[in-house]
Amino acid sequence: MSTFVPSGKDIVRKWYVIDASGQTLGRLATKAASTLSGKLNPQYVPYIDMGDHVIVINAEKVRLTGLKAESKLYRRYTGFPGGLREESFIRLLNRKPELILEQAIKGMLPKSKMGRQMATKLKVYKGDQHPHQAQMPVALEVA
Repeated sequence: MSTFVPSGKDIVRKWYVIDASGQTLGRLATKAASTLSGKLNPQYVPYIDMGDHVIVINAEKVRLTGLKAESKLYRRYTGFPGGLREESFIRLLNRKPELILEQAIKGMLPKSKMGRQMATKLKVYKGDQHPHQAQMPVALEVA
């Protein structure tokens, strides 16, 4: 009996599509991040990016529980003195809903070269249309 050690040649990446309409932001982000990192793959090893591609559609229909929709703030820094910018969840959802999901999912990935590589396999779209029909993505359920 020998031990199987996967290499980069053994990776077969699948494409999954997640419909964000009516889904809770954190639960959806957790499922997407674990799929991107490959932790759902039985051959998972922490030193190889074994993850699959994830497409998220209907980003504008994601929801938050409780009073977080009114109180959550997104902060960024311009790099200049006094350059801290804040934007509420509701305003950012109206302006750029893809950014909300991207930040939530990327924040759950490792902060390393491999985490940045995993993040390139994430595609987030505002409506229910996406240009990846040729890859034949499979629907991924978020419980």
